Amino acid sequence: MTAPILSARFDIPSPIIHGGGSRHRLPDLARELGGSRVLIVTDPGIVQLGVAAEISRLLETAGFSVAVFDEVQPDPTDKNVDAGAAAAADHRADLIVALGGGSPIDTAKVVAVRQANPQPLPEFMGLHKIKNAGLPLIAIPTTAGTGSEATKVAVITDTERQVKMMMLSAPLLPTAAIVDFELTMGMPRALTAAVGVDTLTHGIEAYVSRKANALTDPLALQCIALSARHLLEAWSNPANRAARAGMMLAATLGGMAFSNSSVCLVHGMSRPIGAVFHLPHGLSNAVLLPAVTRFSVEAALGRYATVAQTVGCAPSADAPDTACAKLIAWLEALNAALEIPRLSECRGVTQATFDASVEKLSTDALASGSPDNNPKVPTVAEIVRIYREAW
Repeated sequence: MTAPILSARFDIPSPIIHGGGSRHRLPDLARELGGSRVLIVTDPGIVQLGVAAEISRLLETAGFSVAVFDEVQPDPTDKNVDAGAAAAADHRADLIVALGGGSPIDTAKVVAVRQANPQPLPEFMGLHKIKNAGLPLIAIPTTAGTGSEATKVAVITDTERQVKMMMLSAPLLPTAAIVDFELTMGMPRALTAAVGVDTLTHGIEAYVSRKANALTDPLALQCIALSARHLLEAWSNPANRAARAGMMLAATLGGMAFSNSSVCLVHGMSRPIGAVFHLPHGLSNAVLLPAVTRFSVEAALGRYATVAQTVGCAPSADAPDTACAKLIAWLEALNAALEIPRLSECRGVTQATFDASVEKLSTDALASGSPDNNPKVPTVAEIVRIYREAW
C-alpha cells in the first residue's frame, strides 16, 4: 500500500447542528440560508412514521411554504431524480430539505443541482463531473448509517443500463446538516444492524484507502471506535439513547472521512449487488466486509492492525498479522451477533441468478473505480472469488 497522500481537499457541510432535539433548529437554519419555499425530499416510510409531517409543521409554523416529495425508493433511480426535480420546479423551491436515510438524501442532492446542471444524468457519473452549484440543501438523516449528510457523493441507479452511478462532486455536498439521533430511535433492529455495519465499513475503508490523509484518519478511527462501542447495544436495546447518539455521531464522522479519502473494494462490490439484486446498500456492504477484509489485509497490515486495536479485539502488543487475523474473526462474529445474513440467504438472491451474473458483477465492480483505492487492487477473477466466499 502506498503512504497516505500529502495533499488533499477536505469538504464538509457548514454548519452541522447535532444532538438530541436539534431538528427544532431547522427553521432558523433555513432562514439563515435564505429559503422561503421548501421542498422536503423523503420516502413513504418517513411519511408513514409521521416524521415528514413533524418537519413540515416546524417549517410551516415559522412561515415557510412547504411541499413534500416522497417518491424515493431504496437504491434510488434516475426516475426518482427526474420526478423530484419536477416537484422542485412545480413548487418553485428555493431550498431543499433531505429527510431520511441515504436514498432520500442522495436523491435530494441530485435534485438540488439538476436545474443548474441540465445535461443527461449519466454524465454526472464519476469524479468532479458536476460543475455548477445548485439550490441550498439541508440534510437531516433518520438512520445512523450512510453518512450521506456529510458527503459530496450520491449513488443513483441508471434504470436503462441497470448500473449504479457513483457521483462525486463538490456541488453535491449539503449546504448544512442537522444530525438528531432522536430521529433514529424507531429504527427496526435489522436496519440498525445493516446501516451500523455500513458505518463501520465507512470508517475502515476511509482509513485503509490509498487516499487516506491526515484530516480523514482521526475521523475514520473515531467512527470505528464509536461503532465498536455502541452498535451491538443500539441493536440489542433500541431505546438506549447513548448508544443511538454514539452511532449517529459515528455515521456522520464516517461520512466526513470517506467523502474526503475514499471508499474501496467493499463499496465497489456492493453497488453491483444492489443494482442486480436490489439489496439495500448497507446490507450488501455488511455481507461483504469480512471477505473483503480477508483479501485486503496483507497489503496494509499496519493499518488493519490499528483498526483491530481500535475496535478492541487485539492488544497493541500483537504482531500485525496476528492482530489482522483477530480483526477478521471479530468482523465475522459481529455479523453473526447482528444476524447479518450471508449473500445466499438474502431475499431475492438466487443461486441461478448469482452464477449467471457474477462475472458481470465483478467487471462492474472493478469498473466503478473504488477498488483502485483498495490497499490491494483486485483483478476481476479475484473479485469473483470474493463474491463466492461471501455467498
